[in-house]
Amino acid sequence: MKISGSQRGKKIGIAAGIGTLVIFILYIGFGIYFQGHFFFRTTINGVGVSAASVQRAQNNLREQVENYRLILKERGKVTEEVTGQSIDMEPAFDNQLENLVKAQNGFAWPYYLFSPKDYKMGTVVEFDEDKLDAVLEELSCMDRNDWVPSENAKILNYEDGEYQVQKAVYGTVINEGNFLRRVREAVSTLEESLDLSKTGCYLNPVVTEKDAVFEEALETMNQYVATEITYTGLEEHIVLDSDRIAQWLSVDENYQVSVDGGSLSAFVKELAESYNTIYTNREFTTSYGETITVCGGSYGWQVDKEAEKEMILADLDAGNPVKREPVYVQTANSHGDNDYGSTYVEINITAQHLFFYKDGKLIVESDFVSGNPSKGNATPTGTYRVTYKAKDATLRGDNYTSKVNYWIPFNNNVGMHDASWRTTFGGTIYKRSGSHGCVNLPESAAQKIYENVEAGYPVVVYELEGTESALGLDQDAAAEVDDAIKRIGTVTLDKESLIEDIRKQYDALSDTAKPYVTGLSVLHDAEKELEQLKEEQDG
Repeated sequence: MKISGSQRGKKIGIAAGIGTLVIFILYIGFGIYFQGHFFFRTTINGVGVSAASVQRAQNNLREQVENYRLILKERGKVTEEVTGQSIDMEPAFDNQLENLVKAQNGFAWPYYLFSPKDYKMGTVVEFDEDKLDAVLEELSCMDRNDWVPSENAKILNYEDGEYQVQKAVYGTVINEGNFLRRVREAVSTLEESLDLSKTGCYLNPVVTEKDAVFEEALETMNQYVATEITYTGLEEHIVLDSDRIAQWLSVDENYQVSVDGGSLSAFVKELAESYNTIYTNREFTTSYGETITVCGGSYGWQVDKEAEKEMILADLDAGNPVKREPVYVQTANSHGDNDYGSTYVEINITAQHLFFYKDGKLIVESDFVSGNPSKGNATPTGTYRVTYKAKDATLRGDNYTSKVNYWIPFNNNVGMHDASWRTTFGGTIYKRSGSHGCVNLPESAAQKIYENVEAGYPVVVYELEGTESALGLDQDAAAEVDDAIKRIGTVTLDKESLIEDIRKQYDALSDTAKPYVTGLSVLHDAEKELEQLKEEQDG
């Protein structure tokens, strides 16, 4: 029999209606069912209660409690367990399960076919806490004799161009309070395992090699040792290299890097001893062709120790190779034994003669008058440096004030200057009528020196036996005669031999020396008085 299209459509509609009705009935039925049962794919603290009533869920949990074991995962791949029986574990439901079911919307059951539900209840069991404490105390992980302490990461010795690292050691010392708390929580919620490492049950290292504070300290130390300072200026360079720098560095418990101040100071002291020439003795070739040793004096290289230490620390912070000279308080013309170079003032106290060379060329040569040694004002010998220069200066001392046109100090208040109050220079004037310590010069010589000299120029002051000028020899010889004449005093007959000896001493003087005898008239008068006394005695 042939079925018409309208009949076919009618049958399909009836079938669809029946299907829809069946689905609706199922939906309503399950909705009513889940008003008193847990949804499909539901667990409570990991225990399956899918489509179970409260009673059945309790039975499932009770069975879980009876067979409960908590696996403790310890370091070294060691495991231990705590059983429910060992701590008198029992279910503790109260009304928690009923409340969970009541809180469900039974007609939402289709959603949970695709989205499992896992309830986490705070407590589903009761147990004897004292027995739990006793069980834990008997575990091998709680054997304090076997505990290995954790250690922070360490920066070790410097080797092969970098600092070696000891990684943090994860020990086995139990954090007892945390361990007990975490085990109780796990047991209360029927957890199957507890990883002691992941749950903070060990006393772990505070700082590991991956922590920022450690990495920063390591980077700083490697940066410091990457610095290499090559000190130039000497014939053989001095190098502050990574091996030495590494010996200075340390890191404290807070991973703060520090440079040992004592070691740094010791190095700078060594550096200064190599570079400093201030206050040292120097070999000096005089204008007279003789090489002498000039002792002491404030001229020369002098390392600024404090500033150099600061510069080294700055170089370490930069972390780059550096080539430079040390930081100086003062410098000299050149390095090496002849640090005064070819520009200097040469002052020969013995000859009372001065030379000023600039770039090897003689600029000034002049006699002078230096400090009077008989009054404790001798001009100090040594190698000094021009401090500064000034025009129209007023010099003051304990009992004098002198105005000068050109003032060139080189040793505190001792300096070179013009001396308009003098008419003669050189010889041995200084021995009897010298200055308070300064080098008195003719104005023309002082002016020329002033015009060509600069602060820092070396001034070499020395004495050299055998370089006395002829004028000086004459003046000294004449002075001896004058000293003898002063001893005559009142003329008496018994001084006849003395007066005769003085006359012979005078007559022995050279023609150039005799004019410098200032007491010749006294000698003449004494000779006349002696002659008169002799006549009176004979008469």
